[in-house]
Amino acid sequence: MARAKSDGRLPSLADAEWLTRPQARAVFAALTAEGAEARAVGGAVRNALMGSPVKDVDIATTALPNEVMRLAERAGLHPVPTGIEHGTVTVVADKVPFEVTTLRRDIETFGRHAKVTFATDWREDAMRRDFTMNALYADSDGTVHDPLGGYGDLQAGRVRFIGDAHQRIREDYLRILRFFRFGAQYGDARTPDAEGLVAAAAEKAGLSLLSGERIRSELLLLLAAPGAVQALRRMRDHGLIAPLLGVAGNVELLERLVAIEQALNRPADAVLRLAALASDAGDGVRERLRLSTAEAERLVQSSSRDAAFDPRTDEAAAKAFIYRHGAKAFADGALTDWARSPDETGDRARAGRVSLPERWSAPELPVRGADVVALGVPVGPSVGRIVSGFEKWWIGAGYPEDAERVRAKLEELARGELKPRRDA
Repeated sequence: MARAKSDGRLPSLADAEWLTRPQARAVFAALTAEGAEARAVGGAVRNALMGSPVKDVDIATTALPNEVMRLAERAGLHPVPTGIEHGTVTVVADKVPFEVTTLRRDIETFGRHAKVTFATDWREDAMRRDFTMNALYADSDGTVHDPLGGYGDLQAGRVRFIGDAHQRIREDYLRILRFFRFGAQYGDARTPDAEGLVAAAAEKAGLSLLSGERIRSELLLLLAAPGAVQALRRMRDHGLIAPLLGVAGNVELLERLVAIEQALNRPADAVLRLAALASDAGDGVRERLRLSTAEAERLVQSSSRDAAFDPRTDEAAAKAFIYRHGAKAFADGALTDWARSPDETGDRARAGRVSLPERWSAPELPVRGADVVALGVPVGPSVGRIVSGFEKWWIGAGYPEDAERVRAKLEELARGELKPRRDA
């Protein structure tokens, strides 16, 4: 994290790579060409001050939306009026998009929707944002502006709502999830801001108004954060998971899974963590969160209790599972089965079973229906029965690769299938 100068001044971002890119320079130059002000705002500034990666760059400006369009076009950039009624224009420079929003004041809010008036006061613009750490601005030369004390909160790991926490939440109930997600990502999830916590608990009924897609997106980000377990335990204690998943949330299973991931040096797997947290929710979580087909399948697969996941079972059963269901399904099931078990997070046998797909790849079945037909078996159900019987033998025999042995077995099965027909 960048540190304030010894005289109390804010640190500079003059050397920030994202701020010195030609595309960012071009957009800043276009917006300020006729005297308007422009500053990067929000996540880019926050992350840069923390030393975290910066992805998207949002820019606030005193130029009105139509002026932004005109200035961008004059500079040879491509403006797109993505939210021009609320002051937002996406300016594309050399295929890189920048979301440019005119300073504004929300004069009336209707949930996520607001009636706005454009402004020129930076503090006024800051007051409409969610958290103080997101109300940090930076000029194109790297000078940081902090109208609401967000840098101090950022240094302290404190996620604090701007103004009245209840009002900020009512403007968008997703901010409850963001409050915990930011705490898990940037702060100390064990000790969230007291005022924000009280407001989040009091306003939890509003979570039912959110779309499944928005909940899914924010919840997965929270689950991947370093402090996810602490944040979700706090949410459960205040009844904030049930409105999202329909159940209180199995935080204990999630905690075990996270500990195993960390013991194995595996990256955080948000979908698998969701499966652990929602392990008591049943099939309803798929529709509730509008999960993709692949995500829903992973939730189902991870809930499997196949004996193949247990290292006390012969490894042949594990290989058969990988062959039939895939390496990812096996790893998901083995990890979750370990988390449900009493075995230690450092258990070597469990670790070995989880890593089996990294050491062994399922081979491809060496015969096809055409191979059976080539032996004189007529097209029809007999072909399928022979291939199925061969596959069962092949798995049990340890996936032999010897071509002569494979052909001999296939011919034996074909003769067995044809013999009754010839005798008939």
